[in-house]
Amino acid sequence: MSAFERAKRVLAGGVDSPVRAFGAVGGDPVFIARAEGARLYDIEGRRYIDYVGSWGPMIAGHAHPRIIEAIREAAARGTSFGAPCEAETLLAEAVIERFPAIERLRFVNSGTEATMSAIRLIRAATGRERIIKFTGGYHGHSDSLLVAAGSGALTFGVPSSPGVPAELARLTLTLPYNDLDAVRRVFAAQGDDIAGIIVEPVAGNMGCVPALPGFLEGLLEAAHQAGALVIFDEVMSGFRVAPGGAQGLFGLRPDLTTLGKIIGGGLPAAAFGGRAELMDLLAPTGPVYQAGTLSGNPLAMAAGLAALELTTEPGFYSRLEAATRRLAMGLAAAAKRAGVALTINQVCGMFSVFFTANPVHCHADVVAADAARYASYFHAMLEAGVYLAPSAFEAAFVSGAHTGADLDATLTAAERVFTRLA
Repeated sequence: MSAFERAKRVLAGGVDSPVRAFGAVGGDPVFIARAEGARLYDIEGRRYIDYVGSWGPMIAGHAHPRIIEAIREAAARGTSFGAPCEAETLLAEAVIERFPAIERLRFVNSGTEATMSAIRLIRAATGRERIIKFTGGYHGHSDSLLVAAGSGALTFGVPSSPGVPAELARLTLTLPYNDLDAVRRVFAAQGDDIAGIIVEPVAGNMGCVPALPGFLEGLLEAAHQAGALVIFDEVMSGFRVAPGGAQGLFGLRPDLTTLGKIIGGGLPAAAFGGRAELMDLLAPTGPVYQAGTLSGNPLAMAAGLAALELTTEPGFYSRLEAATRRLAMGLAAAAKRAGVALTINQVCGMFSVFFTANPVHCHADVVAADAARYASYFHAMLEAGVYLAPSAFEAAFVSGAHTGADLDATLTAAERVFTRLA
């Protein structure tokens, strides 16, 4: 019996997150036994150069010795307290130092918790119920946000999930990403009812799709003129595209920010934060309730702090950007030589390939690309020892552990694969 067949007997769908099932690309998923640096090793002993990085958290590579040691030291002191610990304060201080828009924050255990809580907070702060999100943007699986979602829901062609109440879904207005005129029209018509906007400043769950110049600035202006608030969902882009996330890269200050992935150093951790007067609405200082038994878990706090410290090493982000750009440019050149239409979006350490000759700026552009050709590309690269996202609608990631030899091997494999796809 295969590992996947065995898993399907006891796990719903055989996986604990849908995209892992390889449904978008076909075939059975690879089961991983261990990981180190930029490499994954499956249960059959095969080795892969990894560009998934646990979907983003492994910015320093897998099993980095300093992160492992931080976890080990924290575990020796106890794995959970259900009480305050200084590690929470230390990590919060490190985050606030990098994100000027965050004056206070609260730790939670997942990006879904962070975005769900941030939505509740802006509704409470404004006394309004409607929110705006963007087609293809995925902000976790809470009911308010699983409407025309990307990531796994986009993979399976489901714009919203059964089980989401229609009454609640109607409170979420879904607009095209990078379409500022659409946002202005909605505010002109319904501005008094809109609590705010949630947006990925660099989308990652329909592939890597950055905001166009002026789009984010326009969102902030339109929302604030209407008395609404803006949440930057930087669960993926936070600490990935710059030390202070996309908002630091673009010089912007949202009202609230959600963070995850890298903030936990590979362990389950996330956070939401913003201006003090908004965060002080949370219990126990305010009336907005939010809680979590394992929030601020000492192991996750230690791992997250170690991960952030690694990214402060001189030149870390410039090296990450250079490596990712070298890979992106090399893939584009290889595709061109083979006569394969390819568009690549890249922002620092994240990138995506789209099998299309056209620019990709929104969800409609993404779904117009050739997903079937991506599936062929994925399996051919996997056979060559390169592990990519098993979906055309996910970003890829380069880590600080990827070497020049890793990039060269990836490009050599891609050269052969593009020739076969031509």
